Amino acid sequence: MPQIEYFKDLNLDQLNFNNNDAVNDQEIVTKVQKIITDIKKLGDKALFSYSKKFDDYDLGKNPIKFTKSEIKQAALDLNPKLYNALKKAQQRIATYHKKQLPKNIRFKDEDGLEVGWRWYPLESVGIYVPGGLAAYPSSVLMTATIAQIAGVKQVQIAMPCPGGKYSKAVLAAAELCGITDIYKIGGAQAVAAFAHGTESVEPVVKIVGPGNAYVATAKKLLYGEVGIDSIAGPSEILVLADNSASVQHVAYDLLSQAEHDKAAKAFLITDSKALAEQVIAAVEMILPSLDRQDITATSWKNNARIFVVNDLAKQGVLLANKIAPEHLEIIAKDPESYVPHITTAGALFLGKYTTESVGDYLAGPSHVLPTSGTAKFSSGLSILDFLRRSSVIDCSKEAFANIADTAEILALEEGLECHARAITIRKS
Repeated sequence: MPQIEYFKDLNLDQLNFNNNDAVNDQEIVTKVQKIITDIKKLGDKALFSYSKKFDDYDLGKNPIKFTKSEIKQAALDLNPKLYNALKKAQQRIATYHKKQLPKNIRFKDEDGLEVGWRWYPLESVGIYVPGGLAAYPSSVLMTATIAQIAGVKQVQIAMPCPGGKYSKAVLAAAELCGITDIYKIGGAQAVAAFAHGTESVEPVVKIVGPGNAYVATAKKLLYGEVGIDSIAGPSEILVLADNSASVQHVAYDLLSQAEHDKAAKAFLITDSKALAEQVIAAVEMILPSLDRQDITATSWKNNARIFVVNDLAKQGVLLANKIAPEHLEIIAKDPESYVPHITTAGALFLGKYTTESVGDYLAGPSHVLPTSGTAKFSSGLSILDFLRRSSVIDCSKEAFANIADTAEILALEEGLECHARAITIRKS
């Protein structure tokens, strides 16, 4: 059980909340590096071997991809209420991310140069969808929907099918997004296959989506050879709450992340010692009733931290920014007043009815968010992750005359003679 920690006893400079130890585990790194090397050298032979070894699925005897009819049938077989829920979520996600589409701009500056930029979609994207401990159709919606809006020409999904088992809900989510290239592969071997291609898997230019430690390590090792959205660590939540917060709301919101996996993190920062004590007691009462009790209890016991501060708006916000959480809930009398002071969070959830669960499924913004403190320098998945931007420069003769001398001076200062001559020759 986590113990209450008081702000006055903390040394903020020594606090470290953000280790993503899994991707630095040398044993995991060594194993994943071998998988990548084998996939690159041996292609399908290595991919099929690793799928048999790790997923108990024989790709030599079974198709590596789902057929279009299988995908369509999965959608038809789904419980109508679940299908409609996925459809509504997909529509809300699409509505939100369409508003993020940037515009191409060209303008003439004071020297007469026409400059600007243009955006265009990536050629291909591989989406990793977890399928080990649980299946996540929401992860399909939160990635593939955005890729489609951005105009990515080729969108593929890798979904592990342990023992040949798979989630029809995941296939239905893909069908809603118009995705028909779905591979029955997972783990580091799937990431490597997307990066380098095999006889059966088309390579992509970018890989997105969450996964376990082996998937995250593969993404880290392959970064630079292929585009990577982020190196995701364990899921995390921070609840910033005053004495107006419901004990049950806070307890279940903390556990909503703890149940993801044993390494997930849950933080509570409050200015009410009574609330902190009551939340701890409530969690202990709830845990025995949960289906995922072992995972949730382990995460809560090992990774949860409860902080009591004197001033929630100052000390609480300072501590929250230090943690830089993936999800930050603000359950307080005036949650909006905290927003201008929060500088490091993947996503903000304001008020007692805005549980993080709403964000996970259908609020609109993608739930693929920065973890392990990376919210200090990165953002959640957006339309920009599926686009490229090129600068555009059009220099007329008149504009060139206005800037040539300045460019020539700078080139000579850097000792780049041909740069300077390329300018000089145009002046004559």
